[in-house]
Amino acid sequence: MNEIKIFSPATVANVSCGFDVLGFCLETVGDEMIIRKTKEKGVKITKIIGADLPFEAEKNVAGVAALAILKAANADFGVEIEIYKNIKPGSGVGSSSASASGTVFAINELLGSPFNKQQLTAFGMKGEAIASGAEHADNVAPGIFGGFTLVKEVNPLKVVQLPTPSKLYATIIHPQIEIKTSEARSILPKVIPLNKAIKQWANVGSLVSALYDCDYDLIADSLEDFIVEPHRSQLIPHFDEVKKAMLDAGALGGGISGSGPSVFSLCKGKEVAEKVASAIKKVYQPTGIVFDVYVSKINAEGIKII
Repeated sequence: MNEIKIFSPATVANVSCGFDVLGFCLETVGDEMIIRKTKEKGVKITKIIGADLPFEAEKNVAGVAALAILKAANADFGVEIEIYKNIKPGSGVGSSSASASGTVFAINELLGSPFNKQQLTAFGMKGEAIASGAEHADNVAPGIFGGFTLVKEVNPLKVVQLPTPSKLYATIIHPQIEIKTSEARSILPKVIPLNKAIKQWANVGSLVSALYDCDYDLIADSLEDFIVEPHRSQLIPHFDEVKKAMLDAGALGGGISGSGPSVFSLCKGKEVAEKVASAIKKVYQPTGIVFDVYVSKINAEGIKII
């Protein structure tokens, strides 16, 4: 194989209670990438459609991730990368991680698949660090593993794949404003009251249990963020109204996707997810803010070859 085309899906990180450790993968929105071997070693980004991103490999998340995996493999070839960006940078649904994870997945295929998903996630994290200033895996991991993932450790990396209840859908609203991950991290508190921390880790534990048991009521009871959302929600226009509309329309729960501005909800069944989509559109339509709404089944497969 000398060339590969892949679909690299959008992802939702944090999942309310699991800051920097939980994430899940979407099915209906994502980037496409073409990666081909070259005789000359190194990485060249030859095309970027849909976003104004750097072509220099060392400054682009896809380029940095590609350099990391090629170096680890001691590859005797280089690559050219074409990026067709359908996930807008700064949207909060894993735009940078889609580029990083898609790149390492594709290059691993061109290499003959010598690396496992855990190793691919580690290479993808190198790219993520360019965008956010820190190596984190809560978007990269669900893209590579599919479904829900929990990042147990970052150094050394340990990712736990979690089950995905079959009736679970996500509804996402993306207001067309940009929130930089680095800026969203800077407003978070350095000290957390013990009582809030206890509630938060109880929610993480109960959400993991609920995914294993397909307990939709317990999922609903676990999707509450006591630590990050109270601060980051101030950056998202009409966040409180959107969240209320989601819940009133029947969503199990929801919150900020990644660092925002996208807001996600989890729903039992497509019909409820569509009702939630209609409800949140009504909130944003009078505001004058351009927005997109997505309804997606949880993508248990992750990145796929086209």
